[in-house]
Amino acid sequence: MCGIAGIISVDKNDVTTSRLKAMTDRLAHRGPDGEGHWINTDGIVGLGHRRLSIIDISDAAKQPMHFMGRYTIVFNGAIYNYIELREKCIGKGYRFFSQSDTEVIMAMYDWKKEECLQHFDGMFAFALYDAEEKKVFIARDRFGEKPFYYYYHPGRSFLFASEMKGLWAAGVERKINNRMLYNYMAFNYTYNCDDLTETFFQSIFRLPPAHFAKLDLANLQLDTKRYWDVDYNTINPGVSIENAREKFRQLFYTSVTRRLRSDVAVGSSLSGGIDSSIVVSVINDLNNSQNLKQSTFSAVFPGFEKDETGFIKQILDKINADAHFTSPDENNFLEDIDECFYYQEEPFGSASVLAQYEVMKLAKKNNVTVLLDGQGADELLAGYHHFFNAYFSELKANNKRNYQEEKRAYAEMFRDDKINPLPSKSLRHFFRNQSGRDNMKKWNEKYQQLLNPYFNSDFFHTYRKEQFRMPGLPATLNEGLYNSMKFGLQELLRFADRNSMANGRELRLPFLNHEVVEFLFTLPSSFKIHNGWTKYLERITFEDLLPRSITWRKDKIGYEPPQKKWMEDKAVKNKVLTARKRLVEEKILHPAVLKKTIEGNPANVGTKNSWNQLITSFLLFGYEA
Repeated sequence: MCGIAGIISVDKNDVTTSRLKAMTDRLAHRGPDGEGHWINTDGIVGLGHRRLSIIDISDAAKQPMHFMGRYTIVFNGAIYNYIELREKCIGKGYRFFSQSDTEVIMAMYDWKKEECLQHFDGMFAFALYDAEEKKVFIARDRFGEKPFYYYYHPGRSFLFASEMKGLWAAGVERKINNRMLYNYMAFNYTYNCDDLTETFFQSIFRLPPAHFAKLDLANLQLDTKRYWDVDYNTINPGVSIENAREKFRQLFYTSVTRRLRSDVAVGSSLSGGIDSSIVVSVINDLNNSQNLKQSTFSAVFPGFEKDETGFIKQILDKINADAHFTSPDENNFLEDIDECFYYQEEPFGSASVLAQYEVMKLAKKNNVTVLLDGQGADELLAGYHHFFNAYFSELKANNKRNYQEEKRAYAEMFRDDKINPLPSKSLRHFFRNQSGRDNMKKWNEKYQQLLNPYFNSDFFHTYRKEQFRMPGLPATLNEGLYNSMKFGLQELLRFADRNSMANGRELRLPFLNHEVVEFLFTLPSSFKIHNGWTKYLERITFEDLLPRSITWRKDKIGYEPPQKKWMEDKAVKNKVLTARKRLVEEKILHPAVLKKTIEGNPANVGTKNSWNQLITSFLLFGYEA
């Protein structure tokens, strides 16, 4: 896990070691263990790297790394199956001079070219220079765990970095994309579903997940292509639940085993939910005979109604672990919020991101470099309650008897649930198609602006027609899961990458193994939601490892801190008021906003709240670019 940067330009004066170093200095938090810079003999390709030593911590694995006198690479991430791939490459005659996964990438590329990506189980973003073909090959992992941002002037220059601050350090203008800003402030959208390359800053783009690109140095033309996708419509109706359990368990154990490969200390993030509990329990099972004690890191909030301490302790009672806890409060919130915003770079939805940030700080304090985490399970196994809508739509169209049975089971299970209550029907319920939902939002926004103005009038009328189109309501559960993986998961992965790397930690996610994911999408919907239970297959597959109270807990909380209480702190309210004044001065918000109450509700209660005003202000004023 590292920070990468590069400059490719037809003007040799643009490609300098000092400029590369300015970029990598901004990424030093991602790689505190070393740095490297390299410029090719033609003087038009420069690569920079900040190193976080995980696999082969010797100097033999430092980057930029060279191979066969032909290839040079800067790589951020981890190839978990590098041992197996290395053996295959040795069988084909390749020689290695390190024990690193980085060198394996170059051997695989020489052997398979872009097809090498199909063989990697990992998280990665890399740029590989081929001196013979005079091309740069760029790739990002299937799910988007590792970031890749770039600035591109066709025919002239191409700059890239793991974070946008690396590009700003190279002189790329830091200018807000007001179209994205409007969609965020009006609807809480943090991405454009129709164009995942778009960011909150003009002229800066991201390489989408599961894509590679080739940059031809002869004309500096960029050719981008998707290399992996999931066919969510191809279901295996003949598979039994017993066989599915066995296959899922085998694939997941393999995934965890690979993600434990490290030459530095490995631990786990433990929230008390079923997903992270399964990860630490599988690690415990794998290490049982070795009598190894794993380190766990948790955020707890004593006295808060959604505190997970009780569930965390139930897991700790069953495993051999050295447990560590942090209890962030409003004081931590004020101390860390600007710092966390700085590392995140783009908006995030709630203070749960700050709680995760504190957990990563705790791991750093205890010298544990690698952490495994349960992220991804909710998106793949239907952990969120909004997936019930897609499931019921599918059943209603194909099996009305099961539809009625499942609706009754759902209603019975959540009738009196205060954390995940049954949804009430609203106006949105009657807009069941994509255009209907988008139009409803557009006209509601116009009506609210007339009745109770929020935006500056010029800002509103300039950007209101640039409202993003969101995905249509899914017809099947698998389609809903696919959309969640493709869109919503991207936000969570960005939060996790920035929080972990801000503290020089590597976060590994066993549920995001492509073989696990491809298998889960072949399973019937009833394996994922059953009799009112979300993540049904996951529960029955690992119920022997967990306390029953965790396996069959029905509340869905996540890493949720007492944000409402934090936002009601006097110092925080003063910070919000300052943000509002700035946004009015910048002619983004209407002066009437200054008279409104500073509410403490979390951002996910609705838009136009104190939280996204804070973040928007920081986007505009908080950085030193």
